[in-house]
Amino acid sequence: MKVFDYGKVKDPEYFADGRCPMHSDHVAYASWEEYEERNSSFRYSLDGLWKFAYAGNYAQTVPGFEQPEYDCRSWGDIRVPASIQMEGWDIPQYVNVQYPWDGREEVSPGEIPERFNPIASYVKYFTIPGHMQGKRLYLSFQGAESGLAVWMNGSFAGYSEDSFAPSDFEITPYVREGENKLAVRVFKWTSSSWCEDQDFYRFSGLHRSVYLYAVPQIHIADMRIRTLFDEGYRDAELEICIEAVLSGKASAKLTLLGSEGEIFSRTESLEEHNTFCYQVSAPRLWSAEKPNLYELRIEVWDGAGNLTECISQNVGFRKFEIKDGIMCLNGKRIVFKGVNRHEFSSKTGRVVSKEELLQDILTMKRNNINAVRTSHYPNSSELYELCDVYGLYLIAENNMESHGSWEPIERGKGEIEDVLPGDRAEWEAMMLDRVNSCYQRDKNHPSILIWSCGNESFGGSVIWHMAEQFRRLDDTRLVHYEGIFHDRRYRDSSDMESQMYSSVEAIKEFLAKDRSKPFISCEYSHAMGNSCGAMNKYTELADTDMSYQGGFIWDYIDQSIRKKNRYGEVFQAYGGDFGERPTDYTFSGNGIVYGGEREESPKMPSVKYNYQGIDVRFEGDMVHIRNKNLFTRTSEYSCTVLVEREGRQIEKTVLETDVAPLAEKAYPLPVKRRTAPGEYAVTVSFALKESTLWAEAGHEIAFGQMIYRVEGSEETHGGKIRVIHGEWNTGVQGENFSALFSNLSGGMVSYRYGGKELLETIPMPNFWRAPTDNDKGNMMPQRYAQWKIASMYLTHKPFGKPAQSEPRVEEAEDSVTVTFRYGMPVTPEAECFVAYRVFGDGTVQVKLSYAPVRELGDMPEFGMMFRLNADYEHVKWYGYGPQETYADRMQGAKLGVYKNQVKDNLAKYLVPQECGNKQGVRWAEVTDYKGRGLRFWGEELNFSALPYTPHELENARHVYELPPVHYTTVRVAKAQMGVGGDDSWGSRTHPEFLLDAGEPMEFSFFFRGI
Repeated sequence: MKVFDYGKVKDPEYFADGRCPMHSDHVAYASWEEYEERNSSFRYSLDGLWKFAYAGNYAQTVPGFEQPEYDCRSWGDIRVPASIQMEGWDIPQYVNVQYPWDGREEVSPGEIPERFNPIASYVKYFTIPGHMQGKRLYLSFQGAESGLAVWMNGSFAGYSEDSFAPSDFEITPYVREGENKLAVRVFKWTSSSWCEDQDFYRFSGLHRSVYLYAVPQIHIADMRIRTLFDEGYRDAELEICIEAVLSGKASAKLTLLGSEGEIFSRTESLEEHNTFCYQVSAPRLWSAEKPNLYELRIEVWDGAGNLTECISQNVGFRKFEIKDGIMCLNGKRIVFKGVNRHEFSSKTGRVVSKEELLQDILTMKRNNINAVRTSHYPNSSELYELCDVYGLYLIAENNMESHGSWEPIERGKGEIEDVLPGDRAEWEAMMLDRVNSCYQRDKNHPSILIWSCGNESFGGSVIWHMAEQFRRLDDTRLVHYEGIFHDRRYRDSSDMESQMYSSVEAIKEFLAKDRSKPFISCEYSHAMGNSCGAMNKYTELADTDMSYQGGFIWDYIDQSIRKKNRYGEVFQAYGGDFGERPTDYTFSGNGIVYGGEREESPKMPSVKYNYQGIDVRFEGDMVHIRNKNLFTRTSEYSCTVLVEREGRQIEKTVLETDVAPLAEKAYPLPVKRRTAPGEYAVTVSFALKESTLWAEAGHEIAFGQMIYRVEGSEETHGGKIRVIHGEWNTGVQGENFSALFSNLSGGMVSYRYGGKELLETIPMPNFWRAPTDNDKGNMMPQRYAQWKIASMYLTHKPFGKPAQSEPRVEEAEDSVTVTFRYGMPVTPEAECFVAYRVFGDGTVQVKLSYAPVRELGDMPEFGMMFRLNADYEHVKWYGYGPQETYADRMQGAKLGVYKNQVKDNLAKYLVPQECGNKQGVRWAEVTDYKGRGLRFWGEELNFSALPYTPHELENARHVYELPPVHYTTVRVAKAQMGVGGDDSWGSRTHPEFLLDAGEPMEFSFFFRGI
């Protein structure tokens, strides 16, 4: 009788004991009626409440708990599936590169932490359903992190590692009539943990479903389906390989069904090993654009003519290959418009509900994302099926990352011999087993185009053998591995050149020297906080260089966990918020959707635009349509042309287009240029003609916009004004307004319109923004610190002198101009000037000027900051929107009139930072509920209205740390530096998106009461 030996858990050569061979993820049903209800009588779910005991280490566990006589009914309860850290035991821990035990215990590969290594003991009492009794019985654990030992009625059934692959154990010899006791121990850290050092929250427990299943006497244990094409991608051979469990004669009826009906139906004799090949003439091809699926139905019959099981399997006919150095799908060059996706939920950690998963798929499809990299492990089977059905390409990644073992080499503190798995023979069997598990479960999904050996594990012979294992198992897909970038000894471990966070210029330089393989960015456009700037440079490269075939944004969703602070307020927690150390803090938040409710962040419209499959460009009265889709004509979408004059629709018409895939064509615009004065926006938009699984008819999938102006008469500001020269103040009054300028305080201290005071404080020059995550990563606060000082401590008083500087007052026939000088306490000293020109109708022109000091360089922002009462909470603007926009993230925004509330402009980034900016604003209004307030206008302003100043945002590490809202902070600027986004640990904003401070700077805009 086998017994479990805990001492082996740290041994990398002990990773499976009694575990059944891996197999395809097909589901068997006893009848087609069961299939229609998706309720197989061969399965019995053990999900739900289990008895549970937690121990901080193995020495604290309850000995003998697995024995039938040990009564565990008094134990506490836990839900399965769940991560124990989300159920009240232990705490979630976020670390990136470093191992989670680093600095707590000194352990090396071949050892595991002993003082703190949580052990979760689970017990489930259940009775085997009557219809399953007498059959061969198995237990299936779909995912356990990171190792599990299983006992059935006190007998050791087996052990398995690999947190993200199913582990099945036969329990037929151990079951009994009546009540059975299933006991499981899950170990947080095992030998496998050295190669599960992914950049994610660290959890443990039974995080995927557990079920019992029965095997009939005639049973299909495994099957492999391949579609093999002729040279013209027209006709195909459907190859079906079946591994069967037999107890006598058996047959299988195989029927292929398509939307057009039955393609073929054959009855074949079954042996243990079977290969059936059928010719299919001109099948409809599968792609992300057109996810055409066929249904293969298999009925299994015994020799007496009894139906033993029914199986339905989706089949997608497609061919993926490298042709002339280019990756091609069905003969066409493919471009991956991808994201990396962790399996993560803010509410339940590693457990993602079916509703959340479907929400992810729908969001991706609606935003032109066509590919997912399952970073960095096999996801739940449901993901692959949904990608088949909805149409998403997959890089299916094996469960491997050992970043912490080789990162010291990058710092010059490690040796190549320390790398895992590297060239170390004792890790090879484990890694090859994982490759096999990854392949065997998911091999029948057409959405998988590429297998990946894993992530960020350097190089070495073991990974080379893993790649070769994938190739031996499957010659219809390619193999990916990025780590050879750091270790070129086994460069053929990857069929493609794959790099992370290389700049566009670096990619161009590489391809200028080496085009031996196609190139992808398996991670790029690091979406941490306010980011994804200049992403368009990558997508434009994919359009111009055939060897560059796209990339995968890091990443899809913020890893944040719903938590309450000490006052009971719910917030999104990130690394360190659970008191865990070590941790990598805010680095858990890199998503283009927020972690909480999986809402799209303001970065998403830019992603959608950069990934759109149709380019729209204008030249005179012609519109050029470039169809980048591989298999879809533009005639399959509706195309409308919308003409707006300063945000108001004046014409809408249909444009009939029919541009073939990968072709371009020009069409005359079906609208005439207008001659009435004003600014016009012509928008050509493509939308779904009919509803799909993922969006309703009318959903926009691509657009382009052209702006032109017809000049008219200049605006005038009439009305009489009166100037009051006080001892300390200068007043300017008109029919409906008054303004007061203070010599003593050094600025405009009052602006009243309609008898209502609208200013809470003196408007002041502003050169600062709350640093973004990218800013912090490239040390912008340290490099630009003087601009923060300048913004906070500007003074109208001469340095070192008690007297204040008198403003200059200039009276003209139609206006009065009051100019203030502000000294900037920087090194070397600098100064700026703010001039207020007040007109008789209450209009105030503000002019900010600055003579550059070479040593200070460029600045984050150049503009003015106003503070209004928080009652002015409504914002309306004519500019780009509706989302926030920045100099390097304009793609996806349209010129128009938009409105929201001030609070809506505070993006839900995990750490408060710069947000809410609007580019190209012609005018904006900030009003109260009665519609009264201030109107700002000028030449394509940067504008924001937030509840906080940049300094208040910067001081808070969480949203709940921000002060109560008392004010509306309005910033009107000539420009703000871009947000960057190549990476978040050093890359700076691209030079063309910085403020040029080499020449004198001047900025002018207007405001008036409403």
